[in-house]
Amino acid sequence: MAPAVDNWLARGYLAVVAATLGFFLYAVYLSPDPGFAGIWPLMATAPLSVFAFLVASPAEYFSFSWLSPLIFSVGVALSGLVNAALLGLLARRLRAPGARPAV
Repeated sequence: MAPAVDNWLARGYLAVVAATLGFFLYAVYLSPDPGFAGIWPLMATAPLSVFAFLVASPAEYFSFSWLSPLIFSVGVALSGLVNAALLGLLARRLRAPGARPAV
């Protein structure tokens, strides 16, 4: 996971993910009406976090309703790490010195 933290683009992305996840956790556990607080973490980690949403959404049918925000948070955090690693690899590839063959 070194590409996720070795450049400023990936670190900035992780900061945005942490801020949206912090807002989500604040809204769920401390706010009287969380509303659509889960939208922001989903949009920040868009392609992979959809799976976290699908896994955490059927928790209303179980007695473990407190577990759903935690599963969602872990899924969003893992999705953010994978996306940050991909951004780090992209930044490393674009920054690499030397000539690249034309395609």
